[in-house]
Amino acid sequence: MIKVTFVDASGVEYAIEATAGTTVMEAAIANEIPSIIGFCGGMCACGTCHCYPAAEWAGKLAPADDNEKDTLKRVLDWRPSSRLGCQIRLDATLNGLVVDLPTRQRTP
Repeated sequence: MIKVTFVDASGVEYAIEATAGTTVMEAAIANEIPSIIGFCGGMCACGTCHCYPAAEWAGKLAPADDNEKDTLKRVLDWRPSSRLGCQIRLDATLNGLVVDLPTRQRTP
């Protein structure tokens, strides 16, 4: 199991365990984490799984591809660390990942 901690905009932490191979978005939805909607089901189309992986994890994440970068142009509260949870697949190298959540998501 991969440990992931989600931190909402108020600082409340949600520590969960997820199966390797799932995405951050899938893990968040399965554990009813607030602020992750995943409206498109992980198709990298809506941006409602927008999140901010903690800076110390950036080097362990696969870089965002052009499709993800394009979708990120439409999210609310974009930051340089912005990523789509549907594009972060969990594996052993991400055990302990910390993900900050935006105050809101844009819904299609």
